[in-house]
Amino acid sequence: MRFLLDDEQREFGRTLGRMLAAADTPAAVRAWGAGDRGPGRAVWRRLGEAGVFGLAVPEKYGGSGFLPVELVVAYVEAGRHAVPGPLVETAAAAVLLDRLGDAGLTGGRLPAVTAEDWLPAVAAGDAMVSYADLARGPYALDAEAADATFAVRGDTLWRPGRGGAAQPSVDPARLLSRCAVDGGDVLASGPAVRDAAAYAADTARLLTAAQALGVGRRLLDDTVAYVGQRTQFGVVIGSFQAVKHRLADVLVALEFAGPLVLGAAVELAGGTADDGEGPAGAGTGIAMAKVAAGEAAYAAARAALQLHGALGYTDELDLSLWIRKARALRGAWGTPAECRARVLASPAPGR
Repeated sequence: MRFLLDDEQREFGRTLGRMLAAADTPAAVRAWGAGDRGPGRAVWRRLGEAGVFGLAVPEKYGGSGFLPVELVVAYVEAGRHAVPGPLVETAAAAVLLDRLGDAGLTGGRLPAVTAEDWLPAVAAGDAMVSYADLARGPYALDAEAADATFAVRGDTLWRPGRGGAAQPSVDPARLLSRCAVDGGDVLASGPAVRDAAAYAADTARLLTAAQALGVGRRLLDDTVAYVGQRTQFGVVIGSFQAVKHRLADVLVALEFAGPLVLGAAVELAGGTADDGEGPAGAGTGIAMAKVAAGEAAYAAARAALQLHGALGYTDELDLSLWIRKARALRGAWGTPAECRARVLASPAPGR
């Protein structure tokens, strides 16, 4: 299969890139980690105005329809600029609520809390929503800052009570809070919740992979620029073979991961029934993309740390924001081992 972004999709990515470059996202990340959500929310609203969150919301709720390829384009740029907040979780929650729909929310005690209540605000960038799959752990990303949190445990959808204080995190743009469903409200239950949650998890895994891809590309770009300026023994260190080979390995890994991420988005958009996993059947391709992008970004972070002479450990250098994010995204919504296991468990083609 030969797949390329069209001119409109490429221009969408370039426009977002220019907008985020002007938004001083490193300052927003540092403020976010210190508990000041204002700068991060400002970036969030600009993404909403650009239509990013509407790409996960159907037209009937004010969005553009569920467009995974365009979402990937946007989330790559979000990763490249280290945008803080529950970006992935907001899109996953939108997908979950849409697939359940108003008719699906019949098993709980809060009929007023429906897709119609939240999806228009999500599409406009007015609502920041977190989502937790409690089978993966008791924490929700940025629940303390979110306007609403949704959580699934088994086949039950919850609106948890207010979570505890945000926990210290390796990535200051990703703060976790314990998600306490005991004492929360049940919104729906039954097999439809389990199916919708599986689809939302696949969406979250894909968009995490897209963010990781953007993080890796940013780390590579910054490192290439640095080794082209820093000198040792009278020459720039980028002229050394060992440095060239290290960066070439990172480039190859990122170039390999990119088509996998886009290919998985195409599968998710088309609902290709490739393996019978979940409603979309795109789970295997998404798992492959997650492994490739996460490992490529992690390799980029390790190379950046070494070739900057370990300066990436220092909080003062913006590079540390991307190095930490690469490590966090590698394990978010599926560790490499979990994703590899899913690929190995899928039926072989033609079997």
